[in-house]
Amino acid sequence: MFERQAMDEITDAKAVPASVIATTTASIQGEGAALSLTEAWDRVRRRLRAELGEDVFSSWFARVEIGGLVDGVAYLTVPTRFLKSWLEAHYAERLRAHCLAELPAANGILLSVRQAARDAIPAAVREAAMAAPRAAAPEPVIAVRSAEAGARPCEQELVDACGTMLDRRLNFQSFIVGKSNQLAFAAAERIAAAPAGTTPYNPLYLHAGVGLGKTHLLQAIAQDARNHGKRVAYFTADRFMYGFVAALKSQTALAFKEKLRGIDLLIVDDVQFIQGRSIQQEFGHTINALIDAGKQIVVAADRLANDLEALDERIRSRLAGGLVVEVGELDEALRVKILGSRLESLQAAHSSFHVNSDVIAYVARVITANGRDLDGAANRLLAHATLSGNAVTLETAEAAIRDLVRTREPRRVKIEDIQKLVATRYNVSRADILSERRTAAVVKPRQIAMYLSKALTPRSLPEIGRRFGGRDHTTVLHAVRKIEKAIAEDRLLHDEVDLLKRMLQE
Repeated sequence: MFERQAMDEITDAKAVPASVIATTTASIQGEGAALSLTEAWDRVRRRLRAELGEDVFSSWFARVEIGGLVDGVAYLTVPTRFLKSWLEAHYAERLRAHCLAELPAANGILLSVRQAARDAIPAAVREAAMAAPRAAAPEPVIAVRSAEAGARPCEQELVDACGTMLDRRLNFQSFIVGKSNQLAFAAAERIAAAPAGTTPYNPLYLHAGVGLGKTHLLQAIAQDARNHGKRVAYFTADRFMYGFVAALKSQTALAFKEKLRGIDLLIVDDVQFIQGRSIQQEFGHTINALIDAGKQIVVAADRLANDLEALDERIRSRLAGGLVVEVGELDEALRVKILGSRLESLQAAHSSFHVNSDVIAYVARVITANGRDLDGAANRLLAHATLSGNAVTLETAEAAIRDLVRTREPRRVKIEDIQKLVATRYNVSRADILSERRTAAVVKPRQIAMYLSKALTPRSLPEIGRRFGGRDHTTVLHAVRKIEKAIAEDRLLHDEVDLLKRMLQE
């Protein structure tokens, strides 16, 4: 009964990775459907070219192909992992919007690397250009990014429970440390080096935006812990779900669970993508069993555990109860170090390639989003130097990375960031803002924080109220209207709130 329920949930989930969908359903339609899909994909390409221009389209979208449409999910493939990461970081929502507008019955997309995608999708789906949609289309699939799609079978020495393959380059030695990630790095090193059976911080919960190094740290922990003789299981969220469902289908679920609970260290990346009540239930049971047995847990996500609204509340509480560390935005000094390291690696392979310190400083100053952008900039500089045969100057560097700077998305503002900044600005604590205190010294900062939360985040009024100590949405609405009226009448307050906005968005 439990296994049947789990399978039903995987089939009907709103955001299921390719590896799971492809192994649960696949139906094929004929040549007419294939032609229709090809024509629809051509329309998507025309939309992207018209919106972004020929240069951007040629650089990033010319090699994107559509492999099929399965249960409303459009499978898009690219030739390299770098291109996949770049599209996910910069164009995912735009690509998804155009696909939903043009592809028949599409409700979501999933990007994967070409050969990995072929390995992950059954032959019937690979050979079909389009799978027949369901009679009733499911709700939109919102999750676009999957962890490494089509992870290969695990190495015996890496993981007995068949986790995700590790990238040997992602180790502690290659991780660049700065102020924003120093605490996370120190905690990761200590956990990796701790003897089996000891748990320095349990669980360790890392959260960060895209491209800030959390996956690098997780893989470094896994590899270093293995070198210390520990039994390690490293999973991306979709690989954990795939493993659990595959065990159910092969009637080996009990063995799968026992293998997981026999390890010393469990690492799960992108936990925000774990879907389905039964899978979440098993994930929660596994975490509890390992912690109770004195085994170490390390988890990473793109936000705080309490913000993972799709995750079971008991799991969120358990994850938030350990050491929670944010891997912060890259400051300029750290960006210089990261870019310098990337360029050194490229210079080792291309002896004539050289970038002076002024160019490195310029690129690090104008590209501020994440480490993947810096990787892209380094590759652009190399391409310019090798293809043109000219030295890299400030002028040529500016031209080479122009679209990276122009298309950089603004920083995503979180309610916690707003609360912390406002509390610091007005010399109160975040706990004061969330409390029931009604003194003037607390009420004003609280109302400003609520106003900024409404102005700078997509959260609804009820959600904002919940994040401010469980207040009613009418309280938030009152605060927003009051601050709107006040800043219209008080120039000093207007300038003060405007400064807070700029500080949050930088």
